[in-house]
Amino acid sequence: MQNKQIVFKVGKKIKLIREIKKLSQENLAQLAQLERNSIGLIERGATNPTLHSLNQIACALGVDIVELFNFSI
Repeated sequence: MQNKQIVFKVGKKIKLIREIKKLSQENLAQLAQLERNSIGLIERGATNPTLHSLNQIACALGVDIVELFNFSI
């Protein structure tokens, strides 16, 4: 899988989980201690997030970080 594809898929998965949990981008950003703009960029696949940021997002969403890479759902 190419880097661009995985960045897009991870972003899409974060957005899916966020929407299931009925969180806005701003709510998620606050919980993850990130900027709202960063969440938008990550969800669109426009930026390659660090593992640290992904871990903060996963914790804020209440999921294990590996769930962000489970693309079967």
